[in-house]
Amino acid sequence: VQLQASGGGLVQAGGSLRLSCAAPGRANRRFAMGWFRQAPGKEREFVAAVNWNGAATYFADSVKGRFTIFRDNNKNTAYLQMNSLKTEDTAAYYCAAQRRRPTMPIIDDEAYEYWGQGTQVTVSS
Repeated sequence: VQLQASGGGLVQAGGSLRLSCAAPGRANRRFAMGWFRQAPGKEREFVAAVNWNGAATYFADSVKGRFTIFRDNNKNTAYLQMNSLKTEDTAAYYCAAQRRRPTMPIIDDEAYEYWGQGTQVTVSS
């Protein structure tokens, strides 16, 4: 499974960005998806996750109320809508997919089988 992340960029604090993660292939609609991020010198951390049909989501406390995760299975794409961005949101963002427990949004990165390339998000003050 190849995941294709896109949508990163440079934005001012308070601004918004939408990240996309495309997973071509009809079978990939049964995958639960997650977003993680890694800032320089820091460990990778969980951001948000959504189950296979979008009915269940979960967010890290640091992004609750600002980020939304959703998916369009007709397009085999998951999205991370990021609003009210802060400088501390600056990181490389990675999408991931797992099929072992597709009904659940999973926060453990070790549960994910497939990873996309990172897309850089830089928030300036």
